[in-house]
Amino acid sequence: MALTLRQGDVFLYPYLWNWQADKGEAEGRKDRPVCLALPLRKVGLTHVFLLAITGTPPQQGQRAIAIPEIEKRRAGLKQWKNGWIILGECNYDIVEHSFCLDPSQPVLGRFSDAFTARIKTELRAIIESGALARIDRTVS
Repeated sequence: MALTLRQGDVFLYPYLWNWQADKGEAEGRKDRPVCLALPLRKVGLTHVFLLAITGTPPQQGQRAIAIPEIEKRRAGLKQWKNGWIILGECNYDIVEHSFCLDPSQPVLGRFSDAFTARIKTELRAIIESGALARIDRTVS
C-alpha cells in the first residue's frame, strides 16, 4: 500500500543530510519531520522532493525559511519553540518504491496552501540556479 501524500504534508522520514551523504552514510540517523515540497507524477509513480524541518537555526549561508507559529500548529509541530525548513538540500524518493517511507505512518499535519506556495517558489529558484543538493533515496 502506498502513502497518499499531498504537497505541504509534514511527516516523519529518516532524512539523510547532505553532510552525512558526503561522509559515505546511506541511512538517515533518525526520523525527523520533513515537508513534501514537490510531488511529481511520472508514468504512474510519485516522485517527491522532501525538505528537512529542524529546530536548529540555519548555519551561515544556509537557505531556510522560518516557520511561523500558526504554520507550526498546522504541521503538528506546536511543541517546537522554533522551526525552519531547510531549502538548499533535499531527499528525493519515489513513494511507490521507497525503502524509507512507511505506508502505515500518519501525516503529522499540513502547511497552508499559501505557505506551501512560498516554499515551492523558493525551492524552484534554488533548483533553477543549480544550487540544490539532492540526495537520491531511490537506491539502497
